[in-house]
Amino acid sequence: MENYNFDKGIDRRNTDSVKWDMNDHFFGKKDVLSMWVADMDFEAPPEVINALQNRAKHGAYGYTKRPDSLIQAVVDWERNRHGWQIEKEWLVFTPGIVPAINFFVDCFTEKGEGIIIQTPVYHPFIEACEWNERKLVNNQLILKDNGYEVNYELLEKQATDPAVKMMVISNPHNPVGKVFSETELHRIGDICSRNNVLLISDEIHQDIVYTGYRHICTATLSDEIAKNTVTCIAPSKTFNIAGLQLSAVVISDPETRDKFSRYILTKGLYGSNIFGITAGEAAYKYGQPWLNSLLQYLEGNIDFMENFFKKSLPVVKMHRPQATYLAWLDFRELGLTQEELVRRMIHEAGLGLNDGSSFGPGGEGFMRLNFACPRSTLEEGLNRMKKIV
Repeated sequence: MENYNFDKGIDRRNTDSVKWDMNDHFFGKKDVLSMWVADMDFEAPPEVINALQNRAKHGAYGYTKRPDSLIQAVVDWERNRHGWQIEKEWLVFTPGIVPAINFFVDCFTEKGEGIIIQTPVYHPFIEACEWNERKLVNNQLILKDNGYEVNYELLEKQATDPAVKMMVISNPHNPVGKVFSETELHRIGDICSRNNVLLISDEIHQDIVYTGYRHICTATLSDEIAKNTVTCIAPSKTFNIAGLQLSAVVISDPETRDKFSRYILTKGLYGSNIFGITAGEAAYKYGQPWLNSLLQYLEGNIDFMENFFKKSLPVVKMHRPQATYLAWLDFRELGLTQEELVRRMIHEAGLGLNDGSSFGPGGEGFMRLNFACPRSTLEEGLNRMKKIV
């Protein structure tokens, strides 16, 4: 295995980085250590950098079609990495998964109709409901001693409501770091299929899964579930190329796919960013050794956090992430209001984390920390965190 130096990191300040150059806007304070937005403080794989440099040298950046080689690279990645055999024609490309989810909401539901989500969850799921004037139907995850579980009894009731038309899941789950089991996904998929609730499975974190766990693509569970499921995938989180705006949705059902493809055309989304195409193809073709090394490093960061909290900050609880590079931290033993917790984290610790309440009900008392950074940065962040206790 090649040796990649993730301890090196990269200074992203003064590069118009949302994560590092918008602290004044998001935190009201410039000098905070940024550990929030879900991108990495590592360079992308060298093969991706080289492909972009070579493409840039050409000098002409006109309208560019999506080559068959990119489509084949996506198909090969899903088959080789996740055991999912998809067909080329099932792919519809979009400029990101957040736009895609909003497109699905607009395309397949009407104003006032219900959409099921599972809070605490990635906040754009909530915003997609609110901004498009849909009814948010919350199937809140249940926190047990060994992690989060799905409230199936409630889900059955919610899905039988004829006004509920869609469910959006995060698989693996952001922010709680849960890898859904085959049994869990099959039960969710079956409930949605039986009740004609279109299931949108956001699988953007599918490649960031740790030892002892395996990502299961929701659409692989049965023909019935596949027909009723739309899957969102992207190289952006995996290879740290989110700014290049390339993602795909996998839709095996022809009627659903045709309707969505026509919708995409009505929005004028005919092509993709030339550099997104280049980077995405290179990542899927050549990025696996880098990813394998990255996962080892991230697991080391998880071990470091577990040991730190156990020895130096036992009042903070962390369920070990099964997936993603996001730690869901429980501060409830401090007895602070959410407002006071956030204020002290920013102004006393000088630390920029995601406010747990932004992920909806069940997020109060929690904060999300991005640990896709050099260990030295992680150590500094955790030491700063001690200041609020």
